[in-house]
Amino acid sequence: MSAVVAFGAGGDEPYALLLRAAEGGRLALRRVGDASPTLHVDVTEWRAPANVTDRDVLTGLSGPLLDVGCGPGRMVRAAEEIGLAALGVDISAHAARHAAADGTPVLRRSVFERLPLEGSWASILLMDGNIGIGGDPRTLLERCGELLAPGGVVLVEVDRDPELDESAVYTAVAEDGRESGVFPWARIGAVPLVRLALECGFIAAGAWAAGDRRFVQVRTPGRAR
Repeated sequence: MSAVVAFGAGGDEPYALLLRAAEGGRLALRRVGDASPTLHVDVTEWRAPANVTDRDVLTGLSGPLLDVGCGPGRMVRAAEEIGLAALGVDISAHAARHAAADGTPVLRRSVFERLPLEGSWASILLMDGNIGIGGDPRTLLERCGELLAPGGVVLVEVDRDPELDESAVYTAVAEDGRESGVFPWARIGAVPLVRLALECGFIAAGAWAAGDRRFVQVRTPGRAR
């Protein structure tokens, strides 16, 4: 896979600015060529401690746990608080620095680069729509399969639209109008995600809703360690 472009990077660097801002803020994701935003993300929530829904998705997961696209690191901290060995990876230098500032274990690295414990992770998180990293969910799922141990689990936060399956080039726009460079991103709902995971050799292990958020769990064949 070609080099992954960091979420919200380039241009005016709005994501980096919100990571540093005292009060955080929201970003609108806009497809290149579209006048209106497609969706909004709340960087303030990413910087805050994990909420109840975040913590609930960790129930039943085993360590070691890898949080792909960990951002400021809330899920890594939440996993450690319940006794799971956990590591975050994020290609954004700003996000990795923010996470590491309070001792959260994080690597500034693409998931497609060499990582520790290849083939031995028990659980992988793709929260906050991070199945969209690189704009190619199939390639990302295949990479997760390489990283996981037999019987390992991928927990994916999918789109609210269960049938959605699209890839596009986006920019991220802050509320003050600052805009990032372009980056590829994908959005996918539960139905195409499960179908794609099965094609990649995974086994469906559950799907559920929590408020307005949607999750799917798949696992690799074999017995968990």
